[in-house]
Amino acid sequence: MELRHRALQVLCLADPEQKAAAALELFAQAATLSIADTAPVAPTDPDALPGRPERPELLRHTQVARRSPATPEGRAILIHAIAHIEFNAINLALDAVWRFDGLPRDYYLDWMRVAAEEAKHFRLLRDHLRSQGHDYGDFPAHQGLWTMCEKTRHDVLARMALVPRTLEARGLDATPQIQAKLRQVGTPDALAAVAILDVILHDEVGHVAIGNHWYRWLCERTGQDPETLYGTLVQKYEAPRLKPPFNESARRSAGFSDAELRWLQQA
Repeated sequence: MELRHRALQVLCLADPEQKAAAALELFAQAATLSIADTAPVAPTDPDALPGRPERPELLRHTQVARRSPATPEGRAILIHAIAHIEFNAINLALDAVWRFDGLPRDYYLDWMRVAAEEAKHFRLLRDHLRSQGHDYGDFPAHQGLWTMCEKTRHDVLARMALVPRTLEARGLDATPQIQAKLRQVGTPDALAAVAILDVILHDEVGHVAIGNHWYRWLCERTGQDPETLYGTLVQKYEAPRLKPPFNESARRSAGFSDAELRWLQQA
């Protein structure tokens, strides 16, 4: 079976561990698989995409409680929230693989690599939660990342602009701040979480770079200016407003230009 058909199958899996394992296995095989010329047919049941477990309970972003990492429960809630983001990121990468036609083979291989690395991140965080007496699904979560995925399902250019280089790039800004709070707590579990976030931040720079690369490639193919178009897409799809401070060094490593960083500060 072709890579894109397989990616859709993995996207439909509901069990988090099965999905993570399948994403890693599919990436290991990806170089030997053909790329489907046309997108696979999506399930008729809208709730089948993405496959997800019954827990965690999904709430609106404003309904999800925030707790101080100074307490063990607060740290567990924080790590759970990040684990949920990484689980959704597996889905986002798999969706980018199966949904869009007519792109270079490297596009599909890039996003399969992202799916596999997000699966690795999810497993690291879930193992950490379990070491603290909790598990994925124990706390409510929100579905903001997938909402933008649905909004951009008909436009790969908008998808590249607004998921990897907007929503996922927020993690480049937020992670060092989270790490600083955990270091201040200083407990063994907090410092173990800092080390996991080091791995995630390193990989996420690469993921955002992949988004930047394909966004600019698509802009060049369609004859559009990437910096001008970005602001238009942000307004059209009502993307979240990004707030400082920005991790400028990580964003530069991920391919953002000085002009784009200035636009973020002014916006």
